[in-house]
Amino acid sequence: MSRLRVRAHAKINLSLEVLGERPDGFHEVRSVLQSVSLADELTLETAAELSLTCDVAHLEGDDNLVLRAARALRGVTGRPLGARIRLEKGIPEASGLGGASSDAASALVGLSQLWGLDLGLEELRRLGAELGSDVPFFLTGGTALVQGRGEEVSPLSDAPPVWLVLLAPSHGVANKTATLYRLLGPESWSSGERTERLVRAICDGERVGESLLGNSFEAVADEAFTGMASFRDALLRAGAGTVHLSGAGPTLYSIFRDERTAREVAARLVKEGQQPLPAHTVAAAESRPRPMAWSE
Repeated sequence: MSRLRVRAHAKINLSLEVLGERPDGFHEVRSVLQSVSLADELTLETAAELSLTCDVAHLEGDDNLVLRAARALRGVTGRPLGARIRLEKGIPEASGLGGASSDAASALVGLSQLWGLDLGLEELRRLGAELGSDVPFFLTGGTALVQGRGEEVSPLSDAPPVWLVLLAPSHGVANKTATLYRLLGPESWSSGERTERLVRAICDGERVGESLLGNSFEAVADEAFTGMASFRDALLRAGAGTVHLSGAGPTLYSIFRDERTAREVAARLVKEGQQPLPAHTVAAAESRPRPMAWSE
């Protein structure tokens, strides 16, 4: 195939616990990640050189994870392979929804097929882990327990589907994730037991209980991001029962049992001048990168 399209789904953290510092300078985490319907889209076409265009112009730089993934994959082959890559963003950038990591995972899978490479999932996971801690998760998607610094992925049975309303405030926090970790002291570390209980509930086929959701970064999000309380209050006023943080933020989300309620809440937020993102969770079979042939 000379032209492919690949969707790159976002994620939320149903749980994210920071257990403490590791000897390698990273932090030990235990988290349950869940794919959601928000997605970017990559189009890939064989070409003499590697190039990237994006509908968000400032993301076209040489350090974009898509290009880094392409170079890593090409390095495995030792061949001067090329591709013309177009990235269309549907996931807010630097939002805690994993857009860049998902793009990288989709690039690995899509380019592997475009270039006719015979690389297994484990090899792609190894390459993905070198690009970023979340990348291995996006190679399979769905619902998964992640541990270590985030690169140890244990797929779970798909959690029962739910609808979501997300608010993704813009922010100007440089080196966001590192900044959040610096703000997070030992008093906010936890044992991982809440995440373990959530995993057990999912494995038993139970609906995700709000009491099992949580994120260690919630303790410092208001300090890191200006105006977070106003976005949280807006969700509550619109009818959300509880509000949760995804990743290192600043995206907030609330869970709903049905689409109608989620869209009603989103409509109230629009009337307040907010820009909500209604979405729903997606199963592994739908969310894993699946390159599809395309033609203009």
